[in-house]
Amino acid sequence: MESNWIWLPKSKYADRQNTFFNPLGQSKASSKYTVCSFKKSYIFDSVPVLVEMTYTADTAFLLMCNGDTIARGPAYSGGDFLGNDKPRSDYYAFKSSYVPSEPSLDFEAIVRMEPYHLCEYSRGHGGFYFYATIYFENGKKITALSDDSWSVKLLNSYTSPRFFDNSSKILKHTEAEIVPDIWSAEIAPIPPCTLEKAYSYKFSIAGGERLEKTIEYPRVFAGFVKISARTQGKVSVKLLSFELENRQSFADCTFYRSDTYYSLELSSIGGLDIDILNEGSSPCEIEISIERSFYPVNSVATTKTSDEELNELLNISAHTLKYCRQSHHLDSPLHCEPLACVGDYYIEMQMTRYSFGDFSLCLFDLKRIARTIADNDGRFFHTSYSLIWVKMLYECYMLTGKRDILDFSRTALDMLLARFNSYLGENGIIETPPDFMFVDWLVPDGISMHHPPKALGQSCLNMFYFDALLYAGKIYEVLGDKIASNECYTRREKLKTSIFKELYDEERGLFFEGLNTDTPEALIYQYMPKNVKKRYYRRHANILACYTGLIEGEDAKRLLDLIYENESLGEVQPYFMHFWLDAVYRCGYREKYTLLLLEKWKEALRISNKGLPEGFYPPEPSYRFDYSHAWGGTPLFSLPHALCGVEILEAGYKAIRLNPSLLGLDSARVEIKTPVGEIVIEQRRGETVKALVPKNIKILD
Repeated sequence: MESNWIWLPKSKYADRQNTFFNPLGQSKASSKYTVCSFKKSYIFDSVPVLVEMTYTADTAFLLMCNGDTIARGPAYSGGDFLGNDKPRSDYYAFKSSYVPSEPSLDFEAIVRMEPYHLCEYSRGHGGFYFYATIYFENGKKITALSDDSWSVKLLNSYTSPRFFDNSSKILKHTEAEIVPDIWSAEIAPIPPCTLEKAYSYKFSIAGGERLEKTIEYPRVFAGFVKISARTQGKVSVKLLSFELENRQSFADCTFYRSDTYYSLELSSIGGLDIDILNEGSSPCEIEISIERSFYPVNSVATTKTSDEELNELLNISAHTLKYCRQSHHLDSPLHCEPLACVGDYYIEMQMTRYSFGDFSLCLFDLKRIARTIADNDGRFFHTSYSLIWVKMLYECYMLTGKRDILDFSRTALDMLLARFNSYLGENGIIETPPDFMFVDWLVPDGISMHHPPKALGQSCLNMFYFDALLYAGKIYEVLGDKIASNECYTRREKLKTSIFKELYDEERGLFFEGLNTDTPEALIYQYMPKNVKKRYYRRHANILACYTGLIEGEDAKRLLDLIYENESLGEVQPYFMHFWLDAVYRCGYREKYTLLLLEKWKEALRISNKGLPEGFYPPEPSYRFDYSHAWGGTPLFSLPHALCGVEILEAGYKAIRLNPSLLGLDSARVEIKTPVGEIVIEQRRGETVKALVPKNIKILD
């Protein structure tokens, strides 16, 4: 890249240079919480017609020009729950344009150095990067670079994340210092998030008075806060955000003079508790404004049915997905976990099929996940999620026709499959992985299925591996490697035989969740507990047996009937309901079970429709679910998919098969955004199905 990285001068701020790489790291470098402001002004003879900018910072930033917000960032590296004591191999910059309305440009970047959210990564040193080309009507253009002509000021009022106190002496701007480029930032292949001013409140509080107010929003959304204070005395402004009821600190600001606080941490917001105390003798004015943040939405497909409760479920699912799409998909803007949570992001990709139809973020996620897997020799924290990545990779290719993502991911795929092959025991199934997670957010018998022992996780992991081998074989076929493809199919057949031999109870007609044999002592650690002696028969492994095609035809239908009817097989959370709903579709049982399974969501939304719950059943009495969790929105995929029965036969929707069904509803209309136009399927009871399909999509029988 063509500019410089700049930071606070080391001669004045030696203790504000370095930081840790990620909040999850075990050996955090000694650092002080640091936020600073970079500024640069230009005055021209005429108004520029366009400013094209490339910019990034370590670790989080807000970029403004002439007081207008340009963007927040950077684009996250992705990352895992492993390897956080070293920097990620990738770092990203955004590109965007700005059209000014005056002949001057005043750039300001507010940069936070320390990682805060789990998905944030640092190179270990503060830095800001900026490059711009400024265009004029007469054809003239000027280049603007970040260098030592920019000024920088430590914003010592920012004392820690979400805390602000401007009682300290105001520091002056000084010359920024050029620092070595340790980032080698690439241009992110996505735009910055849309920042939309949503709510603004102005309060005037008399001296010695207090204002307390609670504001409820109709939906849970993700965003940032800005607090501006005009005061001559001490004023405290405390904001607590909540989704439904659980409060968390949103901003805790103390103003001794007029100033503005800009939040640099994304929050999930369903409402606000506002507490303003004016301890001075003169009136003060406080303005609180909130901007919503989400990945740009260019178009939206919708599904509407004759059932209004289902329509509301689809609406809230799309709403939640919207705010989980940031610079990478998030499990929730409350948790902000890294791209390790592939199970969440696979479901979000499927939800996107029947909503926004834009897979640019999915493609970038897949690329970042591939890098993480390759950087760690094929190892991923959640073993099952790394296998889901294989399926997500192939299905995103089929949705978009973008073969280059398969080429890019080949090395990571090879390494991942080699690693899983090494986990096989003499019995032919996975025996010695580093963990058996993730299964579901449940705690049967006090045992977590997040990181279960072998007896509660082995079958599911083997079935996800069985599924991954199918899609890996398909990927190798697309890449023209018949040897690798056939090897995957051969391994898959061997694994199938071994799974039936080791993990299937013929007498009960059920798969059990895992063997009771001992786990080697050398493998036992926090996320690989000792095995237990109880044999568990639960829904999870049996759902996956149908979902993956391990069991098919009438045998699969028999098993699905047993899964539904036998309550002793235990509970299933929204995450695993995705596989259950897809299993009934794949096995030809959508008319019987789709709407029955969706009743669970209706029950939840009757309690509150502000957001999607993380789960249906608290795994522990004290556990509080979030209500911004996109994995709970799988009906946004499962229902329209079951209604239209679309199957992509050639990548990029070049050829499809349609098999619509009303599922017992009176009417339904499904829209699907594709790379070559919109498909619309309309159905009414007793009428011929109407299918509007672009001419360049082949419909095959």
